[in-house]
Amino acid sequence: MTACTIPPTKQQPDQRALANAIRALAMDAVEKANSGHPGMPMGMADVATVLYQKFLKFDPKNPAWPDRDRFILSAGHGSMLLYALNYLTGYDKMTLDEIKNFRQLHAITAGHPEVNVDAGIEMTTGPLGQGIATSVGFALAERIMNAKFGDDLVNHKTYVIASDGDLMEGISHEACSLAGHLALKNLIVLYDDNNISIDGPTSLSFSEDVVKRFESYGWQAWRIDGHDFAQIERALTDAQSATKPVLIACKTKIGYGAPTKENSKDSHGSPLGADEIKGTRANLNWPFAPFEIPDDILHAWRSMSTKGQSAHHEWSKRLESSPRKMEFKQRIANDFAAVIKECIAQAKNYFLSEKPKMATRATSGKTLEYLVPKLDNLIGGSADLTGSVNTKIKGFDAISPTNNYNGQYVHYGVREHGMAAMMNGMSLHGGVVPYSGTFLSFADYCRPSIRLAALMKTQSIFVMTHDSIGLGEDGPTHQPVEHLASLRCIPNLLVLRPCDGIETAECWDIALSHTSGPSVLVLTRQNLPTLRHDAGENNSARGAYILSGMPNAKAHIFATGSEVELAITAQKKLAEQNIPTNVVSIPSFELFERQDENYRRHIIGDDNVFKVAIEAAVRMGWDSIIGNNGTFIGMKSFGESAPYQKLYEHFGITSDAIVQSVYNHVKGAK
Repeated sequence: MTACTIPPTKQQPDQRALANAIRALAMDAVEKANSGHPGMPMGMADVATVLYQKFLKFDPKNPAWPDRDRFILSAGHGSMLLYALNYLTGYDKMTLDEIKNFRQLHAITAGHPEVNVDAGIEMTTGPLGQGIATSVGFALAERIMNAKFGDDLVNHKTYVIASDGDLMEGISHEACSLAGHLALKNLIVLYDDNNISIDGPTSLSFSEDVVKRFESYGWQAWRIDGHDFAQIERALTDAQSATKPVLIACKTKIGYGAPTKENSKDSHGSPLGADEIKGTRANLNWPFAPFEIPDDILHAWRSMSTKGQSAHHEWSKRLESSPRKMEFKQRIANDFAAVIKECIAQAKNYFLSEKPKMATRATSGKTLEYLVPKLDNLIGGSADLTGSVNTKIKGFDAISPTNNYNGQYVHYGVREHGMAAMMNGMSLHGGVVPYSGTFLSFADYCRPSIRLAALMKTQSIFVMTHDSIGLGEDGPTHQPVEHLASLRCIPNLLVLRPCDGIETAECWDIALSHTSGPSVLVLTRQNLPTLRHDAGENNSARGAYILSGMPNAKAHIFATGSEVELAITAQKKLAEQNIPTNVVSIPSFELFERQDENYRRHIIGDDNVFKVAIEAAVRMGWDSIIGNNGTFIGMKSFGESAPYQKLYEHFGITSDAIVQSVYNHVKGAK
């Protein structure tokens, strides 16, 4: 369908009554909580009613059914729309008591939706733009799984409700542009085109033609009246057979039914108030008490899942009779521990026997040569830096509509933020494990999506290379200084900085085994020697370990990544002066923090052991290991443009600096 305006048709009162149940629950819950956003749920209730009644494939009694349609509320501030829908349609976890406890401690009805598939919440939303961008990852994962297992096992849609604010955010441009390029026909966005923002009318800051914008991306897009049920149904019907992603601009009235706050910013982010709610009930012909849903209306809502339950039953029969049943179940369960263990062992043995001098971005690429051929659920990618971040191995195609989405690699283009959000969607969808790369300095472009991955506890693996002044001549714009500290402070994020090929393989083992949160692999541009002399236990999994120890050590030298080589060199120089030291490699602060107190004390050392740390980054975070009195050798400013060897000397990040610090302390103590 080309861009057009569908002519108005007669409204259907029975559907209006169903929609009014959403409106009532939304305004009542917000009023009881004395905070929230009633306007958007009231404005989009008609659209949501048609979607659930006529189109959405779902089964509240089996909410994690892999072939269900996904519904993403990108406009997460309107969370009561989603909670009302999931209560009305019968998700066991979404009770009326949960609705009444909206925005209260420990309720699953948080101010903005937090992922809980059993309650019908597919992802955490609220930061505008994240939902619509992540939905592109959901849709791409569906096409990847469909290419592998066919229509009988994988054939579903991803529906999104997005707001003006979602479409203003830059991330929506990145992800939706790529969605059009990839022709993700299973993605349908319902745009709440209500012309209202917090500051007032959207005309204050937003004047583009959204339909034309999405058409330029390669989408099908058109406009409808978001309060005309027949128009909504016709648009969604046409979307089912689209050959491209679809945007339906639904012209709505925020706060629909409110006597003085309809079409007003005043209904966006605060309770309507008792008088306004009384008038709204009269306007909607809804004479029922707060939180009361008449039996006939509740029954009509609960019956909407019947088609989905039947579809689930038929799908289950197809799965049980499929010769690929076990393979499909393994993909959904992400049960590849034995395969991962074998591949990692092979990679570690290679690095142990060959002892190559390679950048860790290259040892990461080498490790992937063992993993990718054995794990077809691994989907790689990069933000137009494939050759620099070493995330694509030879012989494996890039995913494209021209090859029916076969392959194990995504060319995201220069879209770091969109890439990170899409990775989250792919992981949340299930059946695939995404990893993708860019430079560590551009982690800032990914940061909101990395943070959301950590909050959602989803397995996204971010490969960040060119991790320090070690990248050299490209200069301070590309040299990360504060990035390690800023990433390490995100809860539930593993930051992994290996020192050689063996640690790199171990860090991949950690990232692939860490299914309850994201990981960041921090890798070098410059070559590093192989420092490990064993390939047995995964020492990196403890976060920190003594890489090179000596009896009666006078000092512990702590280092990560490329600076471990400097620590080893310093240890040798100090040994020549009869000063024994231990070198501690710390691939992961987070994993080390999880160790028991005895192990941490053993690694850190007691008060009699001098502590010095070296890392080509800022000190922040290191005091938890070396204390206030420990010496830190690192960056205190931005970098410079020069060959990396010169930069390390210029900034004093050298083995001699370690030697001088330890020597002065030990000799001074005597």
